[in-house]
Amino acid sequence: IKIVAFSYTEPVVFLEWIEAVSRAAHRKGYRCVLASAAYINPQPLKRLISVTDAFVVTLKGFTEQFYRRVTGASLKPVLEALKQIKRAGKHLEVVNLIVPTYNDKEDEIRRMCVWVRDNLGEETPMMFSRFVPAYKLRNLLKTPRKTLETAVKIAKDVGLKFVYIVNLAPHPANDTYCPKCKTPLIKRVGLRILENNIKDGRCPKCGRKIPGVWK
Repeated sequence: IKIVAFSYTEPVVFLEWIEAVSRAAHRKGYRCVLASAAYINPQPLKRLISVTDAFVVTLKGFTEQFYRRVTGASLKPVLEALKQIKRAGKHLEVVNLIVPTYNDKEDEIRRMCVWVRDNLGEETPMMFSRFVPAYKLRNLLKTPRKTLETAVKIAKDVGLKFVYIVNLAPHPANDTYCPKCKTPLIKRVGLRILENNIKDGRCPKCGRKIPGVWK
């Protein structure tokens, strides 16, 4: 699949440019992916949805206090945006950057995972990303490996089927496994794909459908 991705610089700030580029890309047979914090009103989000094939949304925490303290924004509009993307039928993945002492409490992670399961579905890919000290948070440590692994266990325990660790590699949780037969489907080291065994959007061993954009 040929892909254009809008990422790193928050895409919602250049909505009109994304619309123009995405329409041109689709005419050439490209798929378009958008990575965003999803702090956006419903109407402009509707416009983005119309030209985007898949979304990766960073759910930065799961309390209003965290959002106000760290981002200056609020949590509720982000949750509403996630639900709007899901209702539109777009492929959606969620990323949570776990920042030590800020949003690493197990209860908060559990509530977030339950919300994802109940509102976005158990098939929604959930990624836990390792924090690396930078900018105004140089005083903190990297997210411990154990914290990330605990988050993965919590997510799986509440019923999420596709759970990952990112920004820590190599690690078994970099890979995609079939939830039904546990066959390794995609093997990765960090962002590099070593092996992709998915056939026509399904597990090659048991035939289970795997969520994604496959053609």
